[in-house]
Amino acid sequence: MHIPVLTEKILEYLAPKPNENFIDCTAGGGGHTFAIAERIAPKGKVLAIDWDPEAVKTLKEEARKRKLQQNVIVENENFAHIKEVVQRQKFQPIAGIIFDLGFSSDQLESRGRGFSFQKDEPLDMRYSPNNPITAEKLLNYSSKAQLEQILEEYGEEEFASQIAQAIVQSRTQRHLQKTSQLVRVVEEATPKWYQRKKIHPATKTFQALRIAVNSELENVRAGLRQALEIAGPNGKIAVISFHSLEDRIVKEFFKHEPLLKPMNKKPIMSSAAEIKKNPRARSAKLRIAIKTEL
Repeated sequence: MHIPVLTEKILEYLAPKPNENFIDCTAGGGGHTFAIAERIAPKGKVLAIDWDPEAVKTLKEEARKRKLQQNVIVENENFAHIKEVVQRQKFQPIAGIIFDLGFSSDQLESRGRGFSFQKDEPLDMRYSPNNPITAEKLLNYSSKAQLEQILEEYGEEEFASQIAQAIVQSRTQRHLQKTSQLVRVVEEATPKWYQRKKIHPATKTFQALRIAVNSELENVRAGLRQALEIAGPNGKIAVISFHSLEDRIVKEFFKHEPLLKPMNKKPIMSSAAEIKKNPRARSAKLRIAIKTEL
């Protein structure tokens, strides 16, 4: 079961009131969506967007179970296109927009898409089956320079060059199709001391490929720009990020956009109690900004 992070802080800062409208751009398991939906009844609505069709199906079922189907509108779409979704749904006015940029743990555990180096699965890593790019394609058809750039830029991997070279060499012998093959390549390309560190030596490689496959950073930039456009007066934009690359984008966007006033100088972090219940919350950072009138 996916556990949403920082839900209490989201509710505190967004302060949803009856009959207001919100957008959850990364609805996933619906943790934030339903927490907000319960507070905006009877006439308020949450536009719940997710790129994963399986997540969308689950969201619709859960909304029916909770008798919130009148308050939750579910859309299968990439949040890089939220402006189009809002126009199509005629969804206005908007009091707040949330992005939870962490990918759902049930995607990691049960979808069989190769997100985890701990399971032997196909090298897919797509959030949506409509995405034509897979990790398998990137690994087998990118040049060494392209692979190195992906690992350096998206994974901040210090052994990017060695791993990229090892991938190129390995695929000349056998097409890379499974996560176990990639893990073995990474382990053979990195020194023993690196493999004894707390995090698995393939962690950054898998992160980098997932970000590249799904154009995650480009989508964050597009989503933030459109969120600013569609938010109503005094509308709030809340973003939970899980690694420095995303957080840097959010921080700079909030800082340099004249129509936005950050509500917190430093990112809000999870409490020790929340981290104890959900270790994944340890790396979560929440930033919130309010749209002002010039």
